[in-house]
Amino acid sequence: MKKSIIQGVISIGLFFGMWFSLKEIDWVGIFKVEQLTDKTEQKLGDLFWEGIKKTEQENKNTDVTHAIDSIVNHICLSNNIDIEKLNVHVIMKDEINAFALPNGHLVIYSGLILNADNQDELAGVICHEIAHIELNHVMKKLTKEIGLSVLISITTGNGGTEVIKQTLKTLSSSAFDRSLEKEADLKAVDYLVNANINPTNFANFLYKISETDSNIESYITWVSTHPESKERAKYIIEQSKGKLTHFKSILSNDTWNKLKEELNDFDYQE
Repeated sequence: MKKSIIQGVISIGLFFGMWFSLKEIDWVGIFKVEQLTDKTEQKLGDLFWEGIKKTEQENKNTDVTHAIDSIVNHICLSNNIDIEKLNVHVIMKDEINAFALPNGHLVIYSGLILNADNQDELAGVICHEIAHIELNHVMKKLTKEIGLSVLISITTGNGGTEVIKQTLKTLSSSAFDRSLEKEADLKAVDYLVNANINPTNFANFLYKISETDSNIESYITWVSTHPESKERAKYIIEQSKGKLTHFKSILSNDTWNKLKEELNDFDYQE
């Protein structure tokens, strides 16, 4: 009799333990994952980009677009990345920032380009953002921080302007999980090595912006969204050790200098 009671108590305990575990699983989320199709991501990307276009000025000067496209195309070709999946935009803004949107939109601020000491530093940041896109980090971040139901409502026209604005802010001004940042950094090193670009310059860029004068720190959005810059620089250098010793520039010095000149002389009334 005593044994039967103990067995009964154990069975009841197991039942409630299993019930509690199953209760904690986000079944709605699991089944809704399938709804986040490529078409949904495309809609999100287009909506976010349209939001940016309404408030920011894109630079379409051929000297600028050809230079940036040359860097991006070289990286993609060297790493078997489908160039057609990427949509690259240069925005005229003083902030030192770059970020990825759904559907392969890559936004680069002019402030980042102008504050890069060389094209390798810029290429490192671009590789990092492409890694976020290729590793599907953008949608992972949105799903975790915004929620599947909200994302779906945005694509069906029920999200509202304010929701879209706040979601876009999440992508442009808040960090990915540390594990995703490290994964993107290490993947960026592989991209750089395959493209014969020196990853050390990417690490140097992280060191540089981590020690920037506090008076202009507010302009460096890429610092606030990518913390632990010195720590990241260290493992980037470690990851790149012994992988490649011969590096070459993508752009000529004239093209690189011309790019910076065009951004400095850009007519904001265009």
